Amino acid sequence: MGRRVLLVLVLLAAFLRKSGTETPAPGAVLNCCEGDVLFLLDSSGSVSAYEFSGMLDFLAALLQPFSLGPDQVRVGLLQVGTQPHLEFGFDAYRSQDALQKALQRTKQLRGDTNTEGALELARDWVLRPGIQGGARPDLPRVIVWLTDGVEPGAVQRPMADLREEGVAVLVVSTGHSNYRVLRDVVSPPIEDHLYFVDIDDINIITEDLRNAIIEIIRAERLQIRDVSTHSAMLHWRPVLADSGHYDIRFGPVPSGNVGDGSRPGTSPGTGLGSYQRITRPAESSSAMLTGLRPDTKYTVTLTPQSNDDILKPLTTFFSTQPEVLSPVVVTVSEARSDSVKVSWGPLQPESVEKYQVEYSALPAGQVQVATVGTQHNSTVIRQLRPDTQYLVTVSARHVSGRERAMSVRVCTQEETPALSHLELTTVGSDSVEVQWKGGVEGVRGYWVTWGTDHALKSSSIYLPPSSVSTVLTHVPPGTRVCVSPVYRTTRGGGLCCTARLTSEALTWNQRL
Repeated sequence: MGRRVLLVLVLLAAFLRKSGTETPAPGAVLNCCEGDVLFLLDSSGSVSAYEFSGMLDFLAALLQPFSLGPDQVRVGLLQVGTQPHLEFGFDAYRSQDALQKALQRTKQLRGDTNTEGALELARDWVLRPGIQGGARPDLPRVIVWLTDGVEPGAVQRPMADLREEGVAVLVVSTGHSNYRVLRDVVSPPIEDHLYFVDIDDINIITEDLRNAIIEIIRAERLQIRDVSTHSAMLHWRPVLADSGHYDIRFGPVPSGNVGDGSRPGTSPGTGLGSYQRITRPAESSSAMLTGLRPDTKYTVTLTPQSNDDILKPLTTFFSTQPEVLSPVVVTVSEARSDSVKVSWGPLQPESVEKYQVEYSALPAGQVQVATVGTQHNSTVIRQLRPDTQYLVTVSARHVSGRERAMSVRVCTQEETPALSHLELTTVGSDSVEVQWKGGVEGVRGYWVTWGTDHALKSSSIYLPPSSVSTVLTHVPPGTRVCVSPVYRTTRGGGLCCTARLTSEALTWNQRL
């Protein structure tokens, strides 16, 4: 009886220990990954301290589940500033505790956004396989660029060079501009590798971005990357010496022969369905698969051919992306008091018959419609009301008969007329009366500022919108007096006059 009670207690303790943890240990969950991941972090002055701290917290949560080590995942952090700075390389940390503390210690660089210089450093050193401190040969390499989207620089060519060398490129932007630039640099598919998100909501993409990275660095000898609607990149770890070649066959999985996900339902070349065949020399480790159909499941078999050894073929599956229908994204820029520029993408002139832009003032304004040709992916909407919120919808009619539409809200800027009249009148040996023309619609008040060129500091007062004059006392000769109207969102253009104090009452005027 005693032994039975003891056994029950042991089992109960094991059950309680297991039930106290809702999910498996992160290291056990992601112990299947192997690769080098470099984070390119925008640390320039255009990123606020709040936003920079949020990016670091996001990285800490994103990387927490990964198992780190020389035979698993390695992480590097490269900061972008006036001079790019490698915060830590791939060999720096082999435990989550050390990595998390390193992220907490990371300080912002500020300065200019020299992304091109950082990419040059990444390409020539950090991500270069086989050199001291560089990436490991024959393993997946990933670069994740975190940016605020401001002035990304001429990054398309450097990023394209990295992709051609087998580096997967992912981008997270906390701004909503420069879509075309960021779209051009990421590895396909765009929807899995390009993220636009506000810094306050960045945690909502943690799981999606982590899964995208896992798909790239999963420890498999045969990998499919950069899958688009009509192409895919096949990568493998070289197994041949100086002689031999790789025989690659790929084709759609025949209906009813999908298989169980680990073995193909039918092998390419058996006559059960069409297939394509290409060969690559022994020193190769990748091949582009082209001529694919959208939204189709494919099987691909790579067979190393060698006169010296008999090597087993490798097989994997992948599915091409569905046909992308424009617009995928709509952005707004160059907002003024009476106009705004609306842009969308991707541009698909061969498949789109026309673009239509509808806009109306909220909550219930009249709907206006503008038609845009298929060769353009932007238009300027004019004759809008100032300081007004509009709903803008961009829709595309495709040749196939399908339609797609996306909407965005935009606010026009407030009208801020400049001050049109300023007059100074001396009323004493050290006093001056300042007068201006008021009554402009929308003015919330006036800032009056005065001082001399040699003074250490100037003085200022804020006056209510009903004010049209004020008297300044104890004013030294040569004092410069400026008056600026204040609106809800900004200051309007002001006027300035220099006070020339004498014993006589003299008047100076300045008009626009």
